[in-house]
Amino acid sequence: MSRELMILRHGKSDWDVDVDDFHRPLQERGRRGAQRMGNWLLQQKLLPDRVVSSPAERAIATAGQAVKAMGLATSIIVQDERIYAAGLGSLMDVLRSVPAETKRLMLVGHNPGLEQLLSYLVEEEVPIGDDGKLLPTATLARLTLDCAWSAAVAGCARLESITRPGMLPEPGSAAPGGESRERPDYYYAQSSVIPYRLQSGRPEILVISSNSKKHLIVPKGINEPGLTQRQSAAKEAREEAGVEGVVGAESLGRYSYRKWGGVCTVDVYPMEVTKVLPEEEWEESYRGRNWVSPERAAKALKQRELAVLVKKLAARLTENS
Repeated sequence: MSRELMILRHGKSDWDVDVDDFHRPLQERGRRGAQRMGNWLLQQKLLPDRVVSSPAERAIATAGQAVKAMGLATSIIVQDERIYAAGLGSLMDVLRSVPAETKRLMLVGHNPGLEQLLSYLVEEEVPIGDDGKLLPTATLARLTLDCAWSAAVAGCARLESITRPGMLPEPGSAAPGGESRERPDYYYAQSSVIPYRLQSGRPEILVISSNSKKHLIVPKGINEPGLTQRQSAAKEAREEAGVEGVVGAESLGRYSYRKWGGVCTVDVYPMEVTKVLPEEEWEESYRGRNWVSPERAAKALKQRELAVLVKKLAARLTENS
């Protein structure tokens, strides 16, 4: 039985953020590249059985964006610390340990290790682009292996293709009425939480910075395939704000905003924070986080529609305390 290996290099990372290499996030260009690649794999019906990624922020974010664009749940992603800063030997160890029943594997990691792996596995000479690069950021190489994962050796694979994100169209969809949009349909249905805690009976709201660090926001993201709105919102809270808690059963309300050529609708839930993760466990710790009064949060949050919902939550909490 032949097996397929898809080698995906992480998307373009943001060097302007003052964090260590492991925690360096993706630029917007990097996120878009990963989304393009995931959407293309969906169109080509090349969905992986298993995704194994470096745990570094830029790699796991690339894997997540690609998997979501395929319409898959991110629970399919397995983080393997051996991939971060790995040389050829470590990557071969990862490959040989893949479960035998896996037919199509997507491996997400870093250069130069991924390029070394590609050149090692493929018997023929691998073509280099006109820019002199083999695997630029967010580029995907597809290989076919005629052996078991455990038996992978030099020259055991055939190169099927190398696809760069710039070769692909933007993922898109048509909204009702024929409006062209820049993302798959489910990107436009989103959920959010307003994280809170009570201090001496007084409510406090947790705010974080946006990716650009120009605005204050609360955790928000698309409703991930396979998860409910509340589950998706809780997942965003853990990733973006580094907190866990209890998401309320009923939303506080909803707002809409324009993005990606269409209108996104966001359902907002209250979340009582029960655990604040230490920075080393917080995926997007570059954002920073601050507890502020509801009054300050209402004034500071970028999305003005949230001010009403913050005040609504504060009034409810004060009434019940």
